Parts: sequence; C-alpha cells; structure tokens
Amino acid sequence: MAETAAWEYRVLTVGRWTGTQDEDLEAALNELGEQGWEAVNVFHREGSPKLTLVAKRPLTPGARRRRSMPGEITP
Repeated sequence: MAETAAWEYRVLTVGRWTGTQDEDLEAALNELGEQGWEAVNVFHREGSPKLTLVAKRPLTPGARRRRSMPGEITP
C-alpha cells in the first residue's frame, strides 16, 4: 500500500502598516521557494494592510524527528 504524504506548513504575514508592496510579496515567495515551500493560499484579513501566506512542503524524516522531540522549538 502506498504511503500517505505528510506535510509541514508555514504561515507568514508580509507587508507594512502602509500596505503590501509587490516587491515584499515577491521576496517572501522567492525565499519560501528557495527553502522548498510551496504557497497554497494567500489571504487578506479585514482591517489589515498585510497579506498572510500559507505554504507547505513534504515532511522529511529529519523534520518529523525534530517535531516529535518534546521541549524543542524549531524554526
């Protein structure tokens, strides 16, 4: 039987109090992409000039071990 894919997720808010510039969004997306993340959703909260990105990437065995170790916080 095929193994079900496991994912890890990251949420990142970009922008400034004056609004979100295309360059800010592009820089955030490029940085996520270089780290192996794929943006799966972008949303705007009412009353906020910022955008929130939701990204995912496959959960590797190393990341799975780090996440299961109690008391440790990983970036």
